[in-house]
Amino acid sequence: MEFTIIQLISIALVGAIGSMLVNRGVAVFNDGLRPIMPEYLEGRITRKELAATSFALSFGLIIGFGIPLSIGAVIIIAHSILLACDIIGIWTPDSKKGMIISGIVGAVYSIGVCLGLQFIVDLFNQLPINFLESLSLVGTPIIISFTVFPAVAVGYQHGMKKAMSTALITFIAYLLFAKFGSFTVASYDITLSPEGMALLVGMLMMVYYAAKVKGEGESTNADLVNIFAERVNKIRKNRWLLALMGGLIALVSAQLILAVDAMPQALINEGKYTEGAIATFARAIGFIPLVFSTAIVTGVYGLAGTTMVFVVGLIFRDIPILAFVLGAVVMYAEVMLLSIVTKSMDKLPGVREMGEHIRTSLADVLGMAILIGSAMASEQIAPGIGFFWVMGFYLINRMAKKPLVELAVGPVAVVALGILVNILNLVGLW
Repeated sequence: MEFTIIQLISIALVGAIGSMLVNRGVAVFNDGLRPIMPEYLEGRITRKELAATSFALSFGLIIGFGIPLSIGAVIIIAHSILLACDIIGIWTPDSKKGMIISGIVGAVYSIGVCLGLQFIVDLFNQLPINFLESLSLVGTPIIISFTVFPAVAVGYQHGMKKAMSTALITFIAYLLFAKFGSFTVASYDITLSPEGMALLVGMLMMVYYAAKVKGEGESTNADLVNIFAERVNKIRKNRWLLALMGGLIALVSAQLILAVDAMPQALINEGKYTEGAIATFARAIGFIPLVFSTAIVTGVYGLAGTTMVFVVGLIFRDIPILAFVLGAVVMYAEVMLLSIVTKSMDKLPGVREMGEHIRTSLADVLGMAILIGSAMASEQIAPGIGFFWVMGFYLINRMAKKPLVELAVGPVAVVALGILVNILNLVGLW
C-alpha cells in the first residue's frame, strides 16, 4: 500500500473537511452519534459529554475493525478515517479557532493512517513469523457470503418461505453464471462474475417483495418533514460544503484509497471492482431511510451522505476528476431531495422498511464472515490452536464489562495471536 503525493493530498482534504464539518455540527459519520448531536446543539448536554460519547461510539470500531482489516489490504476501510473525523471534530473547541485546529488535526491524522499502515506492513515483514498473508484470509469468506444477504433481508421482512426461495434462486444464478458466464461477442471476451450476478438477482427479488407491500394511507415521513422543517433547512444551508465533501469522498474512492465497508473492500482486494460497486450500492440502498430520517429529525447529515458517493468513485475510478465532480453532484442532489425522497417512502412502506432489514442482514452476514475468516487466518498462523483461540476470544469477550464491538473481535484476535507466536518464537517456545 504505497501512496502518491496526489493521493495523500486527497485523503488529507477528506480528513480536514470532514473534521471541520463535524466541528461545526453540520454532519457526522457514525449513525449512532447523529441523534445525540441535537442534544449538544440545543444545550442539553455539554461538549465534554458529547466528546466522551463520540469516543465511546467510534474508537473501538477504528482500532478493532477499520485499521486491522486495512493492514496489508489494497484499500483502507472508511471507518479508519471518517469515524476519526467524528472524534477529532467534537474534541476540538466549538469556535472558529477550534474549527481550524480540527481541520489541521484531521489532515495530519489521515496522512498518518496511510503512512502508518505501510510502516506496520514493513514492520510485520521483519518479524520471524510474518502473519500478514494469513491476515488477508480474514476477508476471504466475505466475497461469497455477501451474496446471501438479500435472502436474509427477505427473511427478516417477509418470512422463511420467501427467504428460502430467494436463497435458492440466488444459488441457481451463481451456478449458471459460474458455468456459462464467460463468452465471446464480436471477438471480445466477456466474463460475468458469478458472485456479482447472483447478488444482483438476489437484490432484484428483495426489491420485488418489498415493492409488493401496500401502504394504508400513512404519512409518517411527511409528518417528520413538516415538524422538522427548520432542521431540514439547516442541512440545505450547508449544501455546498456537503457537496465538496461528497466530491472528495468519491475522489478517494476512485483513487482506491477508501472503501465504505469490509465487503466492498474484500472484493476490491481481489480486483473485482464492478462487484465492489454493486456491494457498495446495495449497502447505500439500505442506509437511505436511516440517513434521511435521522437527518430530518436531527438537522445533522452524514459525512458520506447515503454513501452513494463511494459507488460513483468505483464506477469512475479511471477518471478521478470526473468522480469528484459527479460525487459532488450526487451529494448536492441528496441534500436537495431530502424532503421529497423521504415523503415518497410513505407510498412504498415495504421499500422504506426494507432499509432496516438490509442493515440488519448486512451486519449478520458480515459478522459471521469475518469471524469465520478470522478463525481461518488464526489456524494458518498457529495450526492446531487457531480455532480455539478465535472462538475462545469471541465468547469470552461477550462476558467482559466493556466488550469489544463484535465485528472487531475476530481481527483483533488474529493480530494478537500473530504477535503472541512471534514472542513465543523469540523465547524458543514456538
